[in-house]
Amino acid sequence: MKKDREEILHEQQERKLMTRRAFMKAAAAIAAITSMDPVAFARNFGPEAEPTRYPDPDIVALDKRFKAKIGNTPIQRLYTGTLWAEGPAWNGVGRYLIWSDIPNDEQLRWIEEDGHVSRRFRYPSNNSNGNTFDWQGRQLACEHGTRRVVRYENNGSITVLADKANGKPLNGPNDIVVHPDGGIWFTDPGYGALIGYESNWRKANTGSPQPFQKEAIYRIDPKSGNVEKVTDEIFKPNGLCFSPDYKKLYVADTGASHYPDAPKNIKVWDVVDNVKLANGKEFASTAYEGKAGFADGIRADVDGNVWAGMGWVGDGYDGVHIFAPNGERIGIIRLPEICSNLVFGGTYRNRLFMTASQSLYAVYVETQGAHIT
Repeated sequence: MKKDREEILHEQQERKLMTRRAFMKAAAAIAAITSMDPVAFARNFGPEAEPTRYPDPDIVALDKRFKAKIGNTPIQRLYTGTLWAEGPAWNGVGRYLIWSDIPNDEQLRWIEEDGHVSRRFRYPSNNSNGNTFDWQGRQLACEHGTRRVVRYENNGSITVLADKANGKPLNGPNDIVVHPDGGIWFTDPGYGALIGYESNWRKANTGSPQPFQKEAIYRIDPKSGNVEKVTDEIFKPNGLCFSPDYKKLYVADTGASHYPDAPKNIKVWDVVDNVKLANGKEFASTAYEGKAGFADGIRADVDGNVWAGMGWVGDGYDGVHIFAPNGERIGIIRLPEICSNLVFGGTYRNRLFMTASQSLYAVYVETQGAHIT
């Protein structure tokens, strides 16, 4: 039966209405998605990712005191492929960054000149964790597998700086910094001795969170070589750094991983006569918007702000949290992975390198690291 003109026009109008309804429904769905918190959707940092529109949305200023954000620079993923990346340290002379992959028992090196990564810069690394360079440019490393602190000499040999304290084996040195007087300070929480995944052995008494002795912070005297305990007033000392003037020592406490009563925080002490600690107290809590993760590696900038690798909460929290000298959180750099550690590097020490689980990230900041590495 042939349709008349009026019926044809009616059908065309219905089709237009249906098309419009479908469009409006799709638009509403898109609007609902884009209006949600953007941190709920993982950002693509892969090689095929679209360029980031400036300013980078994952560099978040929480306070006007956070002046390190640059409006026209992105967070970049420089490398991916590690199992648990840790211990970044910048070599100013060689213009390269070294870091550890603890489970893979290796150290890697990123070279500033052309941005390439040399796998297995050191292998085996004895499951090294924290690294730094001393005032003579020699690399220092904390080894989980051997439970010791070592120095790589210029002739290629290795000097053991510490493997015992208080007449007992160390638990498993974790992170390390150097003082201008030549003293070497390190933490000994013992994580490497608690799981075989991060070392080449297992301790006998698996029922204790303390592999060999009470967790503590130590100093290696530059003249005598003695390993001196500076404090054990902390559950599990992890990352550490000095204030710009070396008058304070900040230490992340991750003891809540094994002790129910341990706070999730960063502590601070006064440094007395360059060799002792006094007046320990909480510097900052890791709690943010009702959730508290762990602060791991920490560094200070020239303005006295403390930058902390953070994680174990999820999107919107994991990454780097920046604290003002009074302990208030002033900024966040959000990453799609747990951030274990960080260091200021580059020619002008104004590039923040972040080891985050399986990857290495970097971002330029409008400040500089306070110390040589």
